[in-house]
This record gives sequence, C-alpha cells and structure tokens, in this order.
Amino acid sequence: MKRVIIILVTLAFVSCKQDANEQELVKLSGPIFGTGFNIQYFSETNTNFIKQIDSLFAVVNQSMSTYIPDSDISKLNRNENNEVDHHFRNVLLASRKIHKETKGVFDPTIGAVVNAWSFGPEGRIINLDSIKIDSLMKSVGLDKVKRVHNNILKPKNTFLDFNAIAKGYGIDVISEFLESKGVNNYLVDIGGDLRTSGTNIEKKKAWTVGIDDPNFNGEQSYSKVVELKDKAMATSGTYRKFKVDENGNRYAHIINTKIGYPSKTNVLSVSVIASDCMTADGYATAFQAMGIEKVKDFLQTHPELKVYFIFEDENNELKTLSLNNFPD
Repeated sequence: MKRVIIILVTLAFVSCKQDANEQELVKLSGPIFGTGFNIQYFSETNTNFIKQIDSLFAVVNQSMSTYIPDSDISKLNRNENNEVDHHFRNVLLASRKIHKETKGVFDPTIGAVVNAWSFGPEGRIINLDSIKIDSLMKSVGLDKVKRVHNNILKPKNTFLDFNAIAKGYGIDVISEFLESKGVNNYLVDIGGDLRTSGTNIEKKKAWTVGIDDPNFNGEQSYSKVVELKDKAMATSGTYRKFKVDENGNRYAHIINTKIGYPSKTNVLSVSVIASDCMTADGYATAFQAMGIEKVKDFLQTHPELKVYFIFEDENNELKTLSLNNFPD
C-alpha cells in the first residue's frame, strides 16, 4: 500500500500576492482509483477545474483500470480487444524502461500471479500450490508484450496490470493539465502519492509533506516530514497490505517476478522522489522487492532518484535509511 499524508497548511481559502498578481488557494478533493485525491493550487482567478479533472480521471480509468470490466486493459486481458489509447502507450513505454533497468524486478505482467495470491482484482485460486504458480509464471514477462501502432499483441494468458504505476501517471496527467492552464504552484495527491510544482505561496516555501510511520495497528503518525518543490514522491509499503498464513507467516503484497511468490523482506516502506510521479511510483514498487543492498548498488548509476527506507533490523527494531540525498 502506498501512503503519504499531506500536511495541510491552511483550512480556508485565502489570497496573497505574488508578482503583483493575486493568487487564491483552491482545494479540490474526492474519490478516485479506489482511494481519494486532494489537490491544492494557487490561481489568479480562483478557477475551479474539478469538471476537467474528473473527466481526465475517467479517461485514465477507462484506459488502465483492471477494476472496470469494459476498460481497455480489462478487454485486452480477456483477449477481446487489443487497441489502446495514448495513456496506455505512455505507461507501457515507461514500464518497459523500468523493467529493463531493474532487470525484470518491475513487471506489469505479474498480474495473474498477483490475483492468484488475492492481492489483485480477480478471485483467488483455491488450493494454490507450486504447480499452479509455475503454470501462471509461463505467461509472465513484459518482453512477451508487443505494440504495433495502437495495438497490443500478447500471449493469450498474459495478464497486464499497471496498478503499480498508473496512479503515478494519473497524478502526472492532472499536474500537466494544471500547468497547461497556467497554474505553476500546486500539489496533486492521490492516495498519498504526489507531485508538486512551485511553492506554497501562503507559507512562502516548498510544499510540506509527511511520510507515514509503518504502524500495523492502523494508527497514524509521521516518520519524516520533507519539503518538495518541482518534484514527485511515491511510497510503497507492506505494513498495511499483507497476508498471514496458517502458521502466522506474513507475506508482502509485492510479488517476486522471478519465482511468483510474495516477497519476504525486512523493508516496511520505501519512498522515492523523482521528477515525475509515474517514475517515482514504478521505482517505489521495484525497490520494495529489490531490498536495500541491491537498491544501494542501483542508485550509484541513478543519481536522479532519492530514496528513503523504513525497515526492521535483526532485532525487529525500526530503522530508517536515506539514500542519494533524500531531504531531511
């Protein structure tokens, strides 16, 4: 589960001055993608873009939501149609890049296996065993998915699932829409993943956000508070979405794309800062599965990514680790 809590800096609409133009704070919120969105931006005319934003959300959902039966991706997974829109193509292209750079750790074709473990939108396979997992794994591999113009070609049993990256993309779509309307100071948050631009004019500083403590009991507290300007951040955590077997073993919802089993890891939460939220979202998922030492090596050639881990040490005590100058 990805969760970052926005620390609201105001409770009402106010206006202030920037470059001799009045800027009023607009706040929009509502349900989307199985969670909620919270958008704050400063506008000279106090323009409310909620209708346009809802429309954009609907288009992205119709393209890539595995929870909507007649979405493009749902029909593709049922082999009923293979034509997709530019949103789908954008996310597929980004997924290929992250898949390649993480050597397959990030793989949206793991969807059927995710569903088998009851972490996805489909029903769980009864009496799941290694034979069924091995069978499902035969259809896993993003290299099996091809694109010819606007059409996607894939094996019949391959199940695509962009839920580990599509939310970040949706945030980018809304952010770029706001910028197209001349909005330069904003914070777009969906379910805790977010993208910022400019500053919080009222506070005359960057946007302030907090990262949740990994509390298994559901209580809410902040592990870290950071300021973001012209950056995006996404968080992947295992402490709220997991399964416990009959022996009390806890399994994370991040599936190992090499073997088809839930990851066993001491990492409870990983936050990634990048220039756009789609990138941050995808890498947060990948880094959750890779583990700390492999991520350390990976980041040596990826200085553009800033990472923050919350993990348990050998004594089951909570520890944190900031990499690549993740902000204090």
